[in-house]
Amino acid sequence: MDACVCQSLNEFSYGLYVVTSADGEIKNGLIVNTAFQVSADPAKIAVCVCKNSFTHDVISKSNVFAVMPLEQETPMVFIGNFGFRTGRNFDKFAKVAYTTGKTGSPIVKEHTLSCVEAHVEQKIDVGTHTLFIGNVVDGQIFKPQGTPLTYAYYHTVIKGKTPAGATHL
Repeated sequence: MDACVCQSLNEFSYGLYVVTSADGEIKNGLIVNTAFQVSADPAKIAVCVCKNSFTHDVISKSNVFAVMPLEQETPMVFIGNFGFRTGRNFDKFAKVAYTTGKTGSPIVKEHTLSCVEAHVEQKIDVGTHTLFIGNVVDGQIFKPQGTPLTYAYYHTVIKGKTPAGATHL
């Protein structure tokens, strides 16, 4: 991709989210920067997940996911737990407290502001990633006065890096 295009895409506004899923005893999660509401009635949300990720495999099999926006104060160690390691050979939930949601997906309340759970209705192949669109089945608020962590804040203040395979380079 041309450098000017990359820089132009860096100007888009994104949040950072933990996306989780479970298929029976198998559970996993990752950090994404693309999650959004696509419909109000019925309520639907979408997440964009890299096809190479283990979480992509789990969502594809189970057809459920949960999305939790990160708070601005999220430490890099927490981001790294979900963003820089694969769940294929690392238990991302070993040191993270979570509950199980209505979909069976892990719900992480630490460093997250809220949660929305969904059943996958549609999968759209967008190249390196899949856009999962889901019908919302539950939602929770954890920190109503919190400030969401944006991708811009992550790069400029936290000085975080974008891992290979991320939606936004």
